[in-house]
Parts: sequence; structure tokens; C-alpha cells
Amino acid sequence: MSNDFNSSSRSGYRAKRKKTNLFLNGLIVIVLLLIIFVAYNIFASGSDETAAPKKQDPKTEQKKSVHKKDQDKKKNEDVKKDDNSSNAANSEHQSSEEASTPQKADDSQAVESTGGSSSNVLKTIENPSWKPVGTTQTGDHTPVYNGVDWNEMLNAISYATGLDQGNMSVFWLGSDKSTTNAAIGTVYSKDKQQKYKVYIKWVDGQGWMPTKVEELAELQK
Repeated sequence: MSNDFNSSSRSGYRAKRKKTNLFLNGLIVIVLLLIIFVAYNIFASGSDETAAPKKQDPKTEQKKSVHKKDQDKKKNEDVKKDDNSSNAANSEHQSSEEASTPQKADDSQAVESTGGSSSNVLKTIENPSWKPVGTTQTGDHTPVYNGVDWNEMLNAISYATGLDQGNMSVFWLGSDKSTTNAAIGTVYSKDKQQKYKVYIKWVDGQGWMPTKVEELAELQK
């Protein structure tokens, strides 16, 4: 009878142990399934965010597009303004050069004669190929012995004598009272080897033009 009790007790213990093991194994399986489910959701959501970035609001995209077009338009307008300013500056510079750099006269047409308006004159030169040297001045003209008018007078004198202005000094420059809108200038080279008295007159809209050059023995008005 003792053996039967022990056998029954062992069978009951084994049954309980088997149930406990089954329960524990079931819990382990459930936990593993939960872990797999949570991990799957995390990776799946992360993949979706990477593959499909947030879509821009159509209104926001439209605003960005309009803003970019406005920036491009303003940039093009600024470039055009710079080009126009550059062209205007080049035009003014070219106009100034044209007024201060006349074409060289044809010396083959020059007529020279001994003596001149005074005993101080060695020879007189007149050249029908002389032209007005150009001007930047507009409107009615009255000779003014300074500023732009003065510089344009010197251009005409340099043109007639062939003296570069860098090698030319002015002894005297003033009005030619014998002629309307005319002037007379006495100039010489820096080494004083060349001395000239130059007669110039104003041509409306075209600037000063030399009419006669006298080569001098000494510097006099």
C-alpha cells in the first residue's frame, strides 16, 4: 500500500511539473511574439519615413516658386541696369576722347610763308585741311578761358602745332579781338626750342579750329 501511495504521489508531481513547464513555455512564446511584433512595427515605420518623405504643401511650393521667379527677375533687371550704366559710361568716355583727339591734319596741304604779323615771326603756316577738334559743349557759345573751353582750346593748339600737351606750356592764351568767337595762344615746348603763336576760331557745334600758326623767334603775345 505504501508503494501505491508513493507511485501516486510521483505521478501527481510529474503532472504538475509538466503543466508548469507548458505554462512557462507558453509565456516564453508569447513574449517572443510580442518582441517580434514590436520590432517589426518599429522597423516598418522607420522604413516608411525614409522612403516617403513628407510631401510639401502645394501652397508652400507655389510660394517658393513665385519667390524664386521674383529673385531671378530682379537679378536680370540689376544686370541690365549695370550693362546700361556701363554702356553710358563708355559712351561718355568715347565722346570725351573724340572731342580731345582730332584726326591728324594733312601736312602736305600746309602753306608756309616767311615772316608774319611781326618781326618776331620766323614763318607763318596755314593749312586748309585743318578741321574743328570737336566739343562736348552745346548751345550758344561764348569763349571762357577756363574749364572745358580752355581744355578744348589747348586741343586745337596741340593739333595745329603737333606739340603733345605733355610737352607743351602755355605762355599766353586770350581773346582775338579782331574776330568774333576767336582766340590767340602763345605756346612753347618744354625745352623752349619750339615757340608758336596759334590763331583759333569757334565753329558752332564742332568746337575750336586752328586758322593760322606763326613760328616765333622769342616768346611774345
